[in-house]
Amino acid sequence: MSTTRFLTGITTTGTPHLGNFVGSIRPSVAASRTPGVQSFYFLADYHALIKCEDPLRIQRSTLEIAASWLAAGLDPERVTFYRQSDIPEIPELNWLLSCVAGKGLLNRAHAYKASQDKNLAAGRDADDGVTAGLFMYPVLMAADILMFKSHKVPVGRDQIQHIEMARDMAASYNHLYGEHFVLPEAAIDEHVATLPGLDGRKMSKSYDNTIPLFSSREQLRKLIQGIVTDSRAPGEPKEAEGSALFQIYQAFATAAETAALRQQFADGIAWGDAKQVLLERVDQVIAPMREQYEALVHNPARIEQTLLAGAERARALATPFMRELRSAVGLRSLVAGAAPQTQPKAAKAALPSFKQYREADGRFYFKLVAADGRVLLQSTGFAAPRDAGQAIAQLQQRGAPALAELAPHLAPVDGVADSDVAAALQALADAAAS
Repeated sequence: MSTTRFLTGITTTGTPHLGNFVGSIRPSVAASRTPGVQSFYFLADYHALIKCEDPLRIQRSTLEIAASWLAAGLDPERVTFYRQSDIPEIPELNWLLSCVAGKGLLNRAHAYKASQDKNLAAGRDADDGVTAGLFMYPVLMAADILMFKSHKVPVGRDQIQHIEMARDMAASYNHLYGEHFVLPEAAIDEHVATLPGLDGRKMSKSYDNTIPLFSSREQLRKLIQGIVTDSRAPGEPKEAEGSALFQIYQAFATAAETAALRQQFADGIAWGDAKQVLLERVDQVIAPMREQYEALVHNPARIEQTLLAGAERARALATPFMRELRSAVGLRSLVAGAAPQTQPKAAKAALPSFKQYREADGRFYFKLVAADGRVLLQSTGFAAPRDAGQAIAQLQQRGAPALAELAPHLAPVDGVADSDVAAALQALADAAAS
């Protein structure tokens, strides 16, 4: 049975809250127990430097997030659990990728564009306060993903762009230096909830509306009492839809319990009573983990040892792969024995190749390029990178017979005969078979 690699990271800038638990920690721990899955979990402390300039906060957040994942059941013996900054190969890969990442691609990153839009709306220069770290954020994320040849990356819909950008960088590198990277895919779980916070907006430390995951029961009570509700009186029917209180409850309750509370809403439960129901249900889930969390937080040496052991396991993969990537770009020894390494590359360069890329219209394209640089075949735009990749796979596997079937997705190239395209595809098939 083939193994699928999953990779998940969380930025170390704050205290984990209920939204992190429901949206990331709980599903990640569950996924780590799936047969045939190799899981990588990391604390993204390099990423934290983009958002936070408080060293103590980053250190404390790293401790709290690591303790939260372990208390929630993550088994460091079953997964690779590490701190990003303990893997020196990641920033080195970040540089290699930055040398193939187009600036135009990075210009379109959501976080960068949001910062520019905010500046322009305030009448400031578009790049006011924008660091190179923020601009290059997608490259570092791509390095995180590509270093471990991740197949699937669980993300929310607002993060899909980062996976697409990682694919673009991987494809560019592969085109220039040979097939080294796996092209990752975003794993979207439609059933993972996004929790509202105390004020009804998305629970986020940016809004200061969170409920810390391992609050004491008394702290939990006070925070739940602060959840914003409407003015409907006891006995007056209440709407479950749109209620932050109900949505949080639903994320922790069974289907039967959720249906029962929905009926109580319809029957006019008092808000105070509804908040007590929520407190009991959330605490029932969190309380068994709270004791373990407190023990871990007060024993940072144990967490440090766990993370360093995870880093050793991660580097056992990263170090030889980085050696391969360095050699591919020409960062090689000059002593005798280095020259033969160039021979396979030279032979490969004589073959036609496919190049997959994304245009400014947001669609995905590919072209078949001859060894002399001539474009032999050009596709029309595809909505998703997977569709373009599947078309390439058909052409590589079936050769010229696939041209007729894919005709609606192919655009004519002036001066190129069908026989030239067929010959190029046959050359690729022969090389794959040899």
